[in-house]
Amino acid sequence: MKSKVFLARVDEGDPPELIREKFALLVRESRALDFVKEDERVALKLHFGEEANTGYVKPEYVRVAVDELLRKKTRPFLSDTNTLYRGRRMTAPEHQKLAAEHGFTQGACAAQVIIPDDTQKENIREIEVNGKFIKAAKVARLFADADGLVDIAHFKGHIMTGFGGALKNVGMGCASREGKLAQHSDISPFVIEQNCKGCSVCIEACPVDAITLIREKASIDNARCIGCATCIAVCPYMAIEVNWEAGGDKIQEKMVEYASAILLPKKNKCAFFNFLIKITKECDCLAKDDPRIAPDIGILASSDPVSIDKASLDLVTRACGKDVFLEAHPARDGLKQLAYAAKLGLGSMEYELVEV
Repeated sequence: MKSKVFLARVDEGDPPELIREKFALLVRESRALDFVKEDERVALKLHFGEEANTGYVKPEYVRVAVDELLRKKTRPFLSDTNTLYRGRRMTAPEHQKLAAEHGFTQGACAAQVIIPDDTQKENIREIEVNGKFIKAAKVARLFADADGLVDIAHFKGHIMTGFGGALKNVGMGCASREGKLAQHSDISPFVIEQNCKGCSVCIEACPVDAITLIREKASIDNARCIGCATCIAVCPYMAIEVNWEAGGDKIQEKMVEYASAILLPKKNKCAFFNFLIKITKECDCLAKDDPRIAPDIGILASSDPVSIDKASLDLVTRACGKDVFLEAHPARDGLKQLAYAAKLGLGSMEYELVEV
């Protein structure tokens, strides 16, 4: 049976107040939050944006979902996990400060903002998956223990998965640091020497000091590399790449297996919202104001993470007349994550689009 995906269209010139109104209408008409019950603890999974990034879903929009959850007398909280790469979201205290600087405070959002410290074992939960790659997923306990999950994702491109939406926001976004390492473990970047200018940008960005300069060319120590792909993202000369035929595609399926650890135990207790606004080539982990690669389209709602991501991809492709994500990242076919998620029972690639 086709899953329903609801769409509230947004134009590029719409002011924030109008976008809030459209999101509120979407929440009401989709009835996406009707699964919650009084006094339940509901996690809102967000991405608070890296420093200098502006693509993340804004707190005034998140407040719309929180207000509806409060109206239903639940106990909502906002959260995300820390990153592998070096930056302000690498540790819980700095991540919390950055979230506040971006407007994600209890006063603004009417919900507590919690960044778990993943160096503490009590904040991690291991969930049996028995997947093709992941046998036990190590995730942030607060997402696993919540009564319900509301996933709010900015739909955009991604250097490792082609695009990122609901599935990536849960699969990578709910994983502990060790879980993120497990997902990236097959990624082994190499340097294309003729492209390398010896600028040292990758050396400064590497979180584990795995890159050095040898004869004015970057050199990666694969024994130290954790596969976080930060070097690929920051290189201004496209001098670092991954051998995708040697296993790089596995990251999408590992990510989906991690998503299953969170989502399958919460069957019928999740809602997904994708914001197709300021659609960018890379994810919100980049510490810069990444430009648009597609026009603003709208906000989607569904109880099915596969359908909402497939509908998001289809809408962007239709609006641009081509698959801009595959064009931006030709070695990363994002349809692989959708097909694998459908195979694992996370949702359907068949959907009915309902405009509100």
